[in-house]
Amino acid sequence: MKETNEVLSLISGMLWGWPMIVLLLGTHVFLTIRLRFPQRHLLRAIRLSVSKDRQSAGDVSQFAALTTALAATIGTGNIVGVGTAIALGGPGAVFWCWLTGVLGISTKYGEALLAVRYRVRTPDGRMLGGPMYALERGLAWNSRGWKRRVWQMLALAFAFFTATAAFGIGSTVQANSISVMGTQVFGVEPVVVGGVVTILSAAVIMGGVRSIARFCMALVPLMAAFYILGCLTILVMNAPYVVPAVKLIVASALDPSAVGGGMAGSSVMLAARYGIARGLFSNESGLGSAPLVAAAAQTRNPVRQALVSSTGTFWDTVVICAITGIVVVSSIIAYPDINVSDGGVLTQMAFSKIPYLGAPLLAFGSLAFAFSTILGWSYYGERGIEYLSHKLLPRVAGRRGKHIMEYNRQAILNTYRVCFLITVYLGAVVSLDTVWNLADIFNALMAIPNLLSLLFLSGILVHETRKYLWRNRLDSE
Repeated sequence: MKETNEVLSLISGMLWGWPMIVLLLGTHVFLTIRLRFPQRHLLRAIRLSVSKDRQSAGDVSQFAALTTALAATIGTGNIVGVGTAIALGGPGAVFWCWLTGVLGISTKYGEALLAVRYRVRTPDGRMLGGPMYALERGLAWNSRGWKRRVWQMLALAFAFFTATAAFGIGSTVQANSISVMGTQVFGVEPVVVGGVVTILSAAVIMGGVRSIARFCMALVPLMAAFYILGCLTILVMNAPYVVPAVKLIVASALDPSAVGGGMAGSSVMLAARYGIARGLFSNESGLGSAPLVAAAAQTRNPVRQALVSSTGTFWDTVVICAITGIVVVSSIIAYPDINVSDGGVLTQMAFSKIPYLGAPLLAFGSLAFAFSTILGWSYYGERGIEYLSHKLLPRVAGRRGKHIMEYNRQAILNTYRVCFLITVYLGAVVSLDTVWNLADIFNALMAIPNLLSLLFLSGILVHETRKYLWRNRLDSE
């Protein structure tokens, strides 16, 4: 098992190395320029996110789709990951993380636009979409010969990697984080934590997308508000050090000699590497996960939902990760006794400076972030397994396979949900080093087909954006 884990760790490191970072960041920059900086329309996008298109086709409101995507995106990585980036890359990593989030808004916009543009309506009236449909309907249908087969295979690959990644990053890893927190902070046994989390997850997941969306609409704003309140409390306590912290973050991003004391800051490359990586992992722009729920939104046209979805990257990375970074750096300056070498506990150490409420507040945030990720990723995994079943069963069993899919779709989804819930329980009670590496591998393999669809369909992105946004026709069908 140790040798297997080492091999998986090596593969994960290769997939998430500089080539992937360059591909993701390059896509961010390319789409930002090609789409004329959609970040300019952020305020309009935020206003649209709280509006409703009740008469439009879709399963859930635009806000519900956004909060469900945020539920899956905002996880413990927003808390622990930022501290780790600072420990390894120095304070400048926060600047690069923030910059990656700003650029990633364009990619999240493009993903959601394609998801709505190529979504399909099922016989029972549901809306399904995402990168696999963009690959199939946008690229495979317009290609011939081997090119058509390649796009079809990439669509199937994305669906497979999504369905399997959900068992890792979406269930076992998050349940393990909840279990560790429950044991360390509240002294509850992992078996008990696993049982409670599994039961709560089942109560929401088994109700389908509308049940998940309703729960996320209530949970996500609440958990984000509590966490940001805690961060603002620390910033008030560290008020004399906030401006110096911001200056240090910016200066050390470009000049590592600006870092003093016990903080790391060996090179600009290290700060850029860990900051960019944290930003990419945090907001999932380019991963292709958020478009799966964006396709279910009630929206008049693809661009409206694309704008709404793009705000997810803003809230996740530009706001939450950035404020976490300022909290950690200002706390390191204010309290020199904080050990900066252990990135996993930097945020915890910062919150511990709030008398009485610091630890429980961070614990609540961590538990809520992890639980919400379980809910969001359960939906992503379902969309992957449904696409695979729809495409592969007829090929394997002919007409009988098609009959199975049409009349037992719910049975297939319920089977997947049960398997997902089992992994939630196992994640709470079993060591997960191997699962962590597998989750990273499947996430990387999801990103590759999705990024290819964005690059090859960038002309469609420009066409739709020109039609609705540049010509100021967002209210058109």
